[in-house]
Amino acid sequence: MEAPRQDEPRRFGPYTVLARLRETAAAVQYLAHGTDPAGLVVVTAARPGLAASPAFRHRFDAEARLAGRVAGGWVDGPLETRADGADAPWTAAPYVPALTLAEAIEAAGPLPGRAVRILGAGLAETLSRVHATGAVLHGLAPGTVLLAEDGPRLTAFGPLGAAAEASAGPGGRLSVRLGYLTPEQLAGEEAGPASDLFVLGLLLAYAATGTTPLADGPPAEAADRIAQAAPELGGVPDELRDLIARCLAKDPADRPSAGTVAADLALEGASALAASGWLPEELAAAVAEQGAEARRLAAAPENSVSIKNASVENPVSDQYPVSDENPSGARGASAPKSYGDVWDAVAPAPRPAPEPDIQDAVPPQHEPTPVPAWQQPTVAGGSTVPDASGVPDTRTTQLGAIGQPAQQGQPAPWPDQSAYGYPQQQPQPPYQHQAPQPVPVPLPPAPIPNVAPPAEPRRSGPSRRGLLFGAVGGVAGLLVGGGTLYALTSGDDDDKPGPDPKPAPTSGGPSVAGSAPQPQWVYNHPDSDPLPRTAAVWKNRLLVLTDDSQASAVDLRTGRRLWQNADGAKGQAALAAGDEFCFVATPTEFLWLSAKDGKAAHRVPFSDGFQGVPGMTIRTLIGSEGATIWFTGSHRTTVNAPKPKKGQKPGKDQQVVKSYLFGYDIVQRKELWRTPVPNAVGPIAPVLRLIAIRPDAVVVRQERLTLTPADLKAAKNKGVFRSYDRKTGKVQWTRQFGNVNLGGAAVGDKDGMLYAAEGSGLRAFETPGGKARWTLKATTNGSVFGPSLTAGDVLYTTNRNHMVGAVDRKSGKPAWQRSTEAAGTGSAVLSVSSTGDTLLAADTGQVTVFSTSDGKRLWKFQDIGDQGPEGETVNAGYQVLTYDKTAVVRRGRNAYAFPVA
Repeated sequence: MEAPRQDEPRRFGPYTVLARLRETAAAVQYLAHGTDPAGLVVVTAARPGLAASPAFRHRFDAEARLAGRVAGGWVDGPLETRADGADAPWTAAPYVPALTLAEAIEAAGPLPGRAVRILGAGLAETLSRVHATGAVLHGLAPGTVLLAEDGPRLTAFGPLGAAAEASAGPGGRLSVRLGYLTPEQLAGEEAGPASDLFVLGLLLAYAATGTTPLADGPPAEAADRIAQAAPELGGVPDELRDLIARCLAKDPADRPSAGTVAADLALEGASALAASGWLPEELAAAVAEQGAEARRLAAAPENSVSIKNASVENPVSDQYPVSDENPSGARGASAPKSYGDVWDAVAPAPRPAPEPDIQDAVPPQHEPTPVPAWQQPTVAGGSTVPDASGVPDTRTTQLGAIGQPAQQGQPAPWPDQSAYGYPQQQPQPPYQHQAPQPVPVPLPPAPIPNVAPPAEPRRSGPSRRGLLFGAVGGVAGLLVGGGTLYALTSGDDDDKPGPDPKPAPTSGGPSVAGSAPQPQWVYNHPDSDPLPRTAAVWKNRLLVLTDDSQASAVDLRTGRRLWQNADGAKGQAALAAGDEFCFVATPTEFLWLSAKDGKAAHRVPFSDGFQGVPGMTIRTLIGSEGATIWFTGSHRTTVNAPKPKKGQKPGKDQQVVKSYLFGYDIVQRKELWRTPVPNAVGPIAPVLRLIAIRPDAVVVRQERLTLTPADLKAAKNKGVFRSYDRKTGKVQWTRQFGNVNLGGAAVGDKDGMLYAAEGSGLRAFETPGGKARWTLKATTNGSVFGPSLTAGDVLYTTNRNHMVGAVDRKSGKPAWQRSTEAAGTGSAVLSVSSTGDTLLAADTGQVTVFSTSDGKRLWKFQDIGDQGPEGETVNAGYQVLTYDKTAVVRRGRNAYAFPVA
């Protein structure tokens, strides 16, 4: 850290600058704080010479948005981004004490093998999520990878962050030279997800040895080695050598996916490995001292201009300032070899013209094709970055990324829509081992949503949320800008399916190992309808959705909507009531809808459909098995005042609420039983959570937020479980188990066991006795178990650190445990396929799929939604519904039918 320079800003929006952290070719990073001095942030601000370029602003904003989309885990998403206005663009992210990889190697030499393993696992986890959004990172470099106390961080999400050089030319043009090149880029081909894996291999080799393979020696020889020679990995630890060699394969198809690398390096996840410490003592001390210095500055901001020149705070750039000749701030020969030198071999220095950049491949006659407003990147407030008329900006830099180079005098397409948005590329000439020729490095544009072709004509036309699928980086992903096209259906079809409708057609080859299988169909709920509230599979034939305006059904064979009925608005559940009817519970009545056309065949209003409880309202459906459902309801009744004694005034009648738990048969449409239950706070009927369904009983627990103050006090923060007889509704037992708290995750099985989170562990209790049979201890700090899932003799577990595992139900012996690599914290919701061979973990950011036999991660899926400025924001998590050998994955408006084992 050093004091800010005299000509540099002291404020960025609400943030006050405390110190200068480091700089890159495109930006300067500052330590700053907001209104709360303890809330430290890193402000990354564009260099003044680049800020005026519209292309730079466009790209800066795009990279900040990508960071926001993949925030969580090892990515600290931006707190605020400003890319519009007259001032230089900047973005603010939380400050984490850390050294760059380049600084760490300079200060302490190569990392130990275990630290390299954790570094690689963390970076691969991040890459897998970036690739799942359809993007290629282009942001790996020794100066963009941070080593923090709890694990590795990534600070760059595109070529600007990792640029070896960046400059703005006449007319607002932007020239960016990447620090790392790959064999395919040297051959003039487009960089893809596999390119990120090549650079990851270079970084891991550098971290393990202190040198970058293939890049040492004269630039011309280095370029030759990148293209043809095998990397020298003799100094790499044996256990890492094979994996790094596979990452450095010349053919992108031979490189592993990011998900595969993450699994190979740390099946339990990088965070689990790093929990017990991962940095060498010297680096850990340097990181801690940097954090202490930052806190000192925050506590005394008036002293921020007199910063100690302590090398531990930035052991490289404090003594060796960043410059055009030394962009990393590293010391001479011991610093990592930059691929900027390789570029010199590709574009030799003796040329009289300026050093080649992206614009060298763009003819002067080129005029950019206008970009539709919804495809332009958004900035804070939802406005679009204005398109500078006549300025090539990023559309002149897409040559290798989304379209083919423009021919002399011909405009380049934006992008080629001849395949519904999937860019068509001209065949590239094979790499010739001759004198290297100038090859511009393409600066890819921000990911732009493409529109997949409809399976057949429909009234609503293709939705802007139409998306591309494909295999990228071994992650099951909804991809933008590459992959295989799939059919998409949306809205109402004019043509009804025949007696044996075929699945909507898909195209493309077989699935790639580690990637999501090809979906059988994709359904997009019409934009004109509200977002679905619930979804359920009806008899393996229909996907029934309810929203605020209607209930609707989608054919599970084709993904086409068959019917909708406004009577089902705001409905819950969608259960099979015999072979003909779909049962839906609305806020006011029970409905039996025809599975064929959705028409209401029967109704039972709550207000007068239940004897003895006039005006009843139903609070929630608890659960169901077969034809039986359980729910709570309440009604208001008048309690007459007692007859006054002689000489006393008569009392007043009182209105009281009475609540009940009901058992109900939806096939016979009759009440089986009701039993009084305590009122919830309100007063109103309680919300009960289903814990277990047993042959003779149903076990429930009341949700904590609906408990009255008296009930909360009596519970003493321990959950109270109740068992009701399935035939009569009578209470069989009421008790607490161990120290299971009011909100602790709990699930029971049909054999009388209860599996509940207790502290940081998971404990199995016998019911109703309460004897603890076994305890499973947490494997990571701060772990709290979420709801488990019973399947046969196995208990599948999940915790808020995104670990999923399999445990023997009887003994508690773990069979395996794996990380989902999901962002943030929170427990996944688990589902098992109909065969029992596949486990699916759904959380707020993704669906991760495992083999139940050994826990192998099979694939991952992320739906990034509509990235246009007017696109609907989807904050909902994922839902998985399994039937036959299919899993329907739903998020927001979209549903995807994936085949599963």
